[in-house]
Amino acid sequence: MSPELPVATALTLQAGGRRLEAQRLGEPQPGQPVLVFLHEGLGSISLWRDFPARLCARLGLPGLMYSRAGYGRSDPAELPRQASFMHAEARLLESLLENLREQAGAQRAIVVGHSDGASIALLHAARRPQGLLATVAMAPHLFVEPITLAAIRDLRQRFAHEDRQLAQRLARHHADVRHTFDGWADIWLDPAFVDWSIEADIAAIDTPVLALQGWQDAYGTMAQVRRLAERVATARWIGLEDCGHSPFVDQPARVLELIEAFVRKVVPTGPG
Repeated sequence: MSPELPVATALTLQAGGRRLEAQRLGEPQPGQPVLVFLHEGLGSISLWRDFPARLCARLGLPGLMYSRAGYGRSDPAELPRQASFMHAEARLLESLLENLREQAGAQRAIVVGHSDGASIALLHAARRPQGLLATVAMAPHLFVEPITLAAIRDLRQRFAHEDRQLAQRLARHHADVRHTFDGWADIWLDPAFVDWSIEADIAAIDTPVLALQGWQDAYGTMAQVRRLAERVATARWIGLEDCGHSPFVDQPARVLELIEAFVRKVVPTGPG
């Protein structure tokens, strides 16, 4: 029998001078770790589907997720983005978690990120913030690969030629589809972004990291997670068969199983 899913509560966070849509899953208890979810480059709270709730239920832990500025129903971002935008998001996350500790007594966190969100999660871990127990990075970007740029160019061409299905699908999750799409694609395809890399940054990580990568990911290769394991002694990576860029969508049961086992080793006496 599957565990009961936690109650979802809509929140509004203030960060960086902007209003961010957020959602709390369950009720944080003093001393109990919180799972924090960071979405991908075209993601939002709603695009996580029920994965965060299912993971929280399996682990018996509360969760928090939010849409970054320019995504979902959050305030617009300042565009064009700078090449350092993920570093800025990592600093913002640290500030948000400090507020969470003050308001809810949640002293410890496990951050789960996907794609751009995974890169932000790794940058956050590299800052060695107080209370961070571990990081789960699904399809992270450590550096720019030709396969990534080719996939983004292809998607931008579809969007520019008014792919109605694509636009309609995005409109279900974002208040301003054009702002969201251009804000994401423009920085990735900016010539100045080609040399972007966080490899030097992540070498500072000293907490456990689980990296998951699909073998059929159109936006990145296994070089990303292999490089992560080379740079970070506390990291391990797992490649997933029959899996593209979104492991939690393509292989949800396997991903839930892997993350649960990982977290229970990190917090052996906490959840469950």
